[in-house]
Amino acid sequence: MASPKVKAVVKTFRLQLPAGKATPAPPVGPALSQHGLNIMEFVNQFNKLTAKMEDDMIIPVDIMVHADKTFSLKMKTPPAAYFLKKAAGIMKGSGEPNKNKVGKLTRKQVEDIARAKMEDLNTKDLQQAIRIIEGSARSMGLEIK
Repeated sequence: MASPKVKAVVKTFRLQLPAGKATPAPPVGPALSQHGLNIMEFVNQFNKLTAKMEDDMIIPVDIMVHADKTFSLKMKTPPAAYFLKKAAGIMKGSGEPNKNKVGKLTRKQVEDIARAKMEDLNTKDLQQAIRIIEGSARSMGLEIK
């Protein structure tokens, strides 16, 4: 049996869009049109894939452009800041994280976030992933207890 033909990827780029709310307006339209891609096809496909996710969730998506002007999508997990803000119950991080603390997290919360982000982090070691998330938390003005 013949294996399916794999299309060559010409270009890859990333967009961060709200789940289920992609529109042809910027940044989607200009980013896709410069590569000659069908904007509405992308919008419909992205919104269908993210329809069941929370409305305020920002989803990074890698778009792989093929030579025949088709594309494929690879969804990533939301940014660590999204999980950290949600866990701490804050709207935004601190403008001066070393002076003004805006919230607190437990080690368990940090570990849960690290597990959720594990596939998109550049480590396979849970302890290292926890340290990465702790660094993000500190830079947002969050204390870890």
